[in-house]
Amino acid sequence: MSSSTPGKSGRTAKTGEPGTTGKNVKAAKAATTAKAGTKSKTAATTAKAAAPRKAPKAESHLAMVRRARRINRELAEVYPYAHPELDFRNPFELLVATVLSAQTTDLRVNQTTPALFAAYPTPEDMAAAVPEEMEEIIRPTGFFRAKTKSLMGLSAALRDEFGGEVPGRLDDLVKLPGVGRKTANVVLGNAFGVPGITVDTHFGRLVRRWKWTDEEDPVKVEAVVAGIFPKSEWTMLSHRVVFHGRRICHARKPACGACPIAPLCPSYGEGETDPEKARKLLKYEMGGYPGQRLSPPADYPGKPAPALGAE
Repeated sequence: MSSSTPGKSGRTAKTGEPGTTGKNVKAAKAATTAKAGTKSKTAATTAKAAAPRKAPKAESHLAMVRRARRINRELAEVYPYAHPELDFRNPFELLVATVLSAQTTDLRVNQTTPALFAAYPTPEDMAAAVPEEMEEIIRPTGFFRAKTKSLMGLSAALRDEFGGEVPGRLDDLVKLPGVGRKTANVVLGNAFGVPGITVDTHFGRLVRRWKWTDEEDPVKVEAVVAGIFPKSEWTMLSHRVVFHGRRICHARKPACGACPIAPLCPSYGEGETDPEKARKLLKYEMGGYPGQRLSPPADYPGKPAPALGAE
């Protein structure tokens, strides 16, 4: 006769399994279930972590335009005094200064042009200059031989084709030696009040950081940005963006932690994000230093730049 009652050996006569009570059986099953459940949760968590994250939702064109226009409004509050950073008294001086500004700073140009315009105040004077003498004056701006050739050539064109006056049309300006769209837009916007977008290195860098466009070609960048903003904003937008690029959003190490438009910038974090460290990166009036113009506008809050040799 078989029996399921445990014997002294601790094994049942029927099954030969270790002796246990009903409670022990339930506990063992529960432990096994719990262990399996833990493994299942762990596997699920691992699978979830390993799963690829969804990419951020792409910004629509309309959302980008709204963000771009808000950036412009914010910059207008930060730089209400934004202006062309070349010293000039008339269209001819601005044209010459802009040609000289290639591959150098506006400060170096501003320190050089007083002597240049004292020697050659009109297109007629500059066209008749002795090349070697002009080269020596503009030597501090670099590429002085090529720049002398361009300045004498455009001056001769102004004398011979435009009665000694700088034309106020883009098509006429870009025909002058050494004058491209960027230079033409600078002159039109600031000497004639004709709206234009100036795409220099600062402007191109910032609009790409802000994801307004990924174009590299200046003409294409100009066309894209022109489609985002009303024409009345083009000239001042150019000044504000360039001001921001020179003072805060630098090429190599932007001062992200001190940037007033950081919440609107999709590239935030490319530079220094610590506020204290970022503030030390600020330049010109934002950092308490002189600006680039020897004769800045009356509302400029910074210090005038020093004359050549007085740095």
